[in-house]
Amino acid sequence: MNNSRRRRAGRDLPMNAEINVTSLIDVAFTLLVIFIITAPMLQGGLEVQLPRGQIQPITAQDDPFIVAVDESGIVYVGETPVSAEEFASSFPQLFRAAGAQTIYVKGDEAAIYGDMFGVLAIVARTAQEEGVRWALVGEPEPRR
Repeated sequence: MNNSRRRRAGRDLPMNAEINVTSLIDVAFTLLVIFIITAPMLQGGLEVQLPRGQIQPITAQDDPFIVAVDESGIVYVGETPVSAEEFASSFPQLFRAAGAQTIYVKGDEAAIYGDMFGVLAIVARTAQEEGVRWALVGEPEPRR
C-alpha cells in the first residue's frame, strides 16, 4: 500500500515544464561585457608615432590594406612583420590577393628616410600597376 500511495502522490504533482534561464542570461551578459571591453583592443594595426601635419581625415573602407614602418625600419603588412626583401618580392601578390582598393602607408616619425622611401616606391609602383589609390597616414595637428 505504501508503494501505491507514493505513485499516486507523484501523479498528483503538476508537471513543471519551465526552463530556468537565469544562469544562461548571467553568462550571456558576462560574455557581452568581456566583448565590449576587449573589442577596442582587437582593432588592427601597428601602433606607430605618426608625424603631425595639416591633413584632412580619411574615411577608411571596410577592410583597409595597411603597410607600416616602425622606428627601427621593420616593415609590417597588416600586423605581420616582413623583411625589406620579402616585402619587395611579395607585396604586389599580397595586395592582389587582398582585393583592396586603397593602400594606406603609416610610418613612424622616427623611421629612417631610406626605409620609408623603399616602401613608398614599392607601394607606388604596385598602386600604379593595379590602378588603385594609395595614401600616407599622418596625425592631424592639434587645433589652436
